[in-house]
Amino acid sequence: MTLPTTLDDWLAHCERLHPQEIDMTLSRMVEMKARLNLRLNVPLVTVAGTNGKGSTCAMLEAIGLQAGYRVGLYIKPHFVHFEERCRLNGAMASAADLVQHFEAVEKARGDIALTYFEFTTLAILRLLSRADVDFIIVEVGLGGRLDAVNVFDTDCAVITSIDLDHMDYLGPDRESIGREKADIMRAGKPVIVSDPMPPASIAAHAAAVGADLWQIGRDFNYAGDKQQWGWAGRQKRFNALAYPALRGANQLLNASGAIAVFEALRDRLPITAQAIRNGLAIVELPGRFQIVPGQPAVLDVAHNPHAVATLAQNLENMPYYPRTRAVFGVMKDKDIAAILTRMAPLVDEWHFCDLPLSRAATAAELEARHASLALKGPGPVTVFSHPDPRSALVSALSVADPADRIVVFGSFYTVGGVLKGGIPRLNAQHLA
Repeated sequence: MTLPTTLDDWLAHCERLHPQEIDMTLSRMVEMKARLNLRLNVPLVTVAGTNGKGSTCAMLEAIGLQAGYRVGLYIKPHFVHFEERCRLNGAMASAADLVQHFEAVEKARGDIALTYFEFTTLAILRLLSRADVDFIIVEVGLGGRLDAVNVFDTDCAVITSIDLDHMDYLGPDRESIGREKADIMRAGKPVIVSDPMPPASIAAHAAAVGADLWQIGRDFNYAGDKQQWGWAGRQKRFNALAYPALRGANQLLNASGAIAVFEALRDRLPITAQAIRNGLAIVELPGRFQIVPGQPAVLDVAHNPHAVATLAQNLENMPYYPRTRAVFGVMKDKDIAAILTRMAPLVDEWHFCDLPLSRAATAAELEARHASLALKGPGPVTVFSHPDPRSALVSALSVADPADRIVVFGSFYTVGGVLKGGIPRLNAQHLA
């Protein structure tokens, strides 16, 4: 075959290779790792969990950069451009940088039918393995035990919150899901657990494999007031810290876990209090309770009940807004009833939207589910359906008063759909 020459062509090629979007096994990755002679020769931090992974990765990157380290980051999924998934020293890798690594994976795979996620993971990790970096941060995609990145032995594992999500693959309860995510641990290596009430399966697995378990509330903790906060670990304390630039009720849990990583790796990656302060002050992550300019609007990728409960809490802590108009699209395997039920008391107007995937719930299905639940809002509730997130946002904006709040939430494809072309500057129609 003639090899693709552009990143877009390579991504289209990856989508055609395997008949299933998700095929959870490590056998193909183990073989490809050997064929590519793929090794990571710097400290590797692997981050798993249901919610909080992206924020934790972003904080690790920001603190590391402020400490003077060269940092490689693999985070997923992307909103608009695939290159968002790979960062070198705080900047997105270029399409031109990535193409040669896609070509190397293709030449090595032979007749192995890699999934899209496996192929792209191999290409990105090959780039990072050859980059001039001091440490690498990798976000786990789904679960942990059978996730593609688990073929690499981590130097420090991180497990953020554990909640019910992807239950068809990971199990029916938190104990089962925790057990799957715990498999990223390695013997003798630290594992940072920032879930304040983790399932017992995590500690049990740490004991079984001989990992060094760092549990929030026992091995590290935080405390603060409205002005500042402090962190204490096994050997170090950091006081007078400013709150993270990322908004949200759970960001101190994520920040605490990130700081614990650096204490656990202090012999290899020492940092200063000032690096922590500066990193947390400037950290950025799109789509996590992101406030956009103009019309009061929030973008958030909350797409499971735990994340939506946090979103609702954050919205309740905001100032008063006359009406809240919600743009929502999500995958059909999510607990849609629980999501709608938790958000209903806050939402005056729903704008459901289709998403460009067969496994997404359609706007019509979301509207029908909302109707079947007979949910009450803060007042009379109106409902609309739209063919895509951008048109849903435009519709919400067209009827909004200047003081109304618009919340875009759900799948990465929902938030990504309104971020195409850049962060929108929103203004109510009669003010535009």
